[in-house]
Amino acid sequence: MADEKYETHEYDVIVIGAGGAGLRAAIEASAQGVRTALICKSLLGKAHTVMAEGGIAAALGNVYPEDNWQVHFRDTMRGGKMLNNWRMAQLHAQEAPARVVELEAWGALFDRTKDGRILQRDFGGHRYARLAHVGDRTGLEMIRTLQQHAVHKGIDVFMECTIVRLLKEGERACGAFGYWRETGRFVVFKAKAVVLATGGIGKAWKITSNSWEYTGDGHALAYGVGADLIDMEFVQFHPTGMVWPPSVRGILVTEGVRGDGGTLKNALGERFMFNYIPEFFRAETAETEAEADGWYTDKKKNRRTPDLLPRDEVARAIVAEIKAGRGSPHGGVFLDIASRRDPETIKRRLPSMYHQFKELADVDITKQPMEVGPTCHYAMGGVRVDADTTAATVPGLFAAGEVAGGMHGANRLGGNSLSDLVVFGRRAGLYAAEYAKRSPGSFTVDAGQLGAIARECLEPFERGGDENPYTVHRDLQECMQILVGIIRNEGELKKALEELAVLRERQGRVRVAGNRQYNPGWHLAMDLHSMLTVSEAVARAALERKESRGAHTREDYPRMDPTFGKVNVVVRRVGDAMSVSQEPLPQMPDDLRRLFEESK
Repeated sequence: MADEKYETHEYDVIVIGAGGAGLRAAIEASAQGVRTALICKSLLGKAHTVMAEGGIAAALGNVYPEDNWQVHFRDTMRGGKMLNNWRMAQLHAQEAPARVVELEAWGALFDRTKDGRILQRDFGGHRYARLAHVGDRTGLEMIRTLQQHAVHKGIDVFMECTIVRLLKEGERACGAFGYWRETGRFVVFKAKAVVLATGGIGKAWKITSNSWEYTGDGHALAYGVGADLIDMEFVQFHPTGMVWPPSVRGILVTEGVRGDGGTLKNALGERFMFNYIPEFFRAETAETEAEADGWYTDKKKNRRTPDLLPRDEVARAIVAEIKAGRGSPHGGVFLDIASRRDPETIKRRLPSMYHQFKELADVDITKQPMEVGPTCHYAMGGVRVDADTTAATVPGLFAAGEVAGGMHGANRLGGNSLSDLVVFGRRAGLYAAEYAKRSPGSFTVDAGQLGAIARECLEPFERGGDENPYTVHRDLQECMQILVGIIRNEGELKKALEELAVLRERQGRVRVAGNRQYNPGWHLAMDLHSMLTVSEAVARAALERKESRGAHTREDYPRMDPTFGKVNVVVRRVGDAMSVSQEPLPQMPDDLRRLFEESK
């Protein structure tokens, strides 16, 4: 079967991934007049963007007129522990308002203030209420809007197509090789420019908010053709995922619950977050429950509740409470909105959360607290890109959204993901189109390259192996959950690398039965390559960063080290081996640096 004639399509720009970043990139590339295709692993509209419930962060100033891009930039850099690419954070803060207004012009129906402007809510790490939202279904509304706009533009869409390798001509990317999930037949896409918008890596962990598509495909595709990855040690564990029943463990509970007044409590009924306010935040954070209640009723005091500290701080506090024996019956803590808001307000402001808990856990959140705990949620690390153009270190390759590194530094603030998608999705589409226009009119894809990829894909059917892909995946998730989780140390990270080497060897013995049609076992066998690649990258980068910063916590190096505050950990392929190095951060200009001095 490896010598079959491959179905082939040729475009100027192909976009791999149809979430917020991919859709916005495809819309922009098409608007620039180049032939554009959108390729998605699942069905159009089922992107992981729909899981982003709380809102899209942008300094519109509709609730607090004093909000502006400089404050948003400063919040983003502080949340990322100053490890962000400053230029990406600047562009993001400056351009997010225009992208939100653009979504509204395209039909997004945001909640409104009393005078008819876009309403904004509080979220962790943001000094002002700046998250534009649609109840707790913001990501769904964003995807609906972008999807309808893309279809209206006539962009070609290829659904249920998994891309397994990128193609190169010389040193530049020139397309992609994949297969149709329904038939198993191979398909080749030739392109002058490739945009990666494939999302994250969460399915390598046992407890995750991520859906089945999030297997690190884009990270592995870029790594495979020699692109740099940065910040892979920073994996965000969202503090509030469902913990009960087991069938829904890890499903996201939006930060909007806390943004609308929900409070975290331990089994003793204590609001424990007051015990975990870092010194860095004390000047801006309520220090007593009475003060926090006063903050909530009179926000002009501009004092944040500790329940809305950045996600890494809250996740570590929850883990500490559970380890101290003050957790909930099913191994989490309690999140209470019922005592803070009336039932009708909860149902109106948090409709998805109300139905999610009612239907999945038989909990009425208007009357009872929710049981929540940390869940693997987001990868700050990803493909190293140029801030202005989103170009990767391989010519012809671009990346935007969660698959791209640099924007969020050591920890992402809630709401910054959705604005990241549209700000850099637009830039990826724009600059990929410009690159395509400058590229030569024709190019060839080496037939030997295609044949080798096809043979590799079909090996699980033909080898006499003794491994089941589901067993290997289960053991990978256990390894990452236990050894490369929220709190890490050198011994466990080295053990993880040893186990990953064994798992890689076991992957080489994976055998699947049946044929290529409707074969989920084969699909998982393909995904294992990506998950093992990104898992090794995370473990090696985490071993290299000998400090605790943001979402990366080393119990053997519990403090931030100023030396590591000046470098990115870079992962790249050298031959068949994974290389790890430290490289200096881009220097922030003085005018931006002064913003932090003024804020003190």
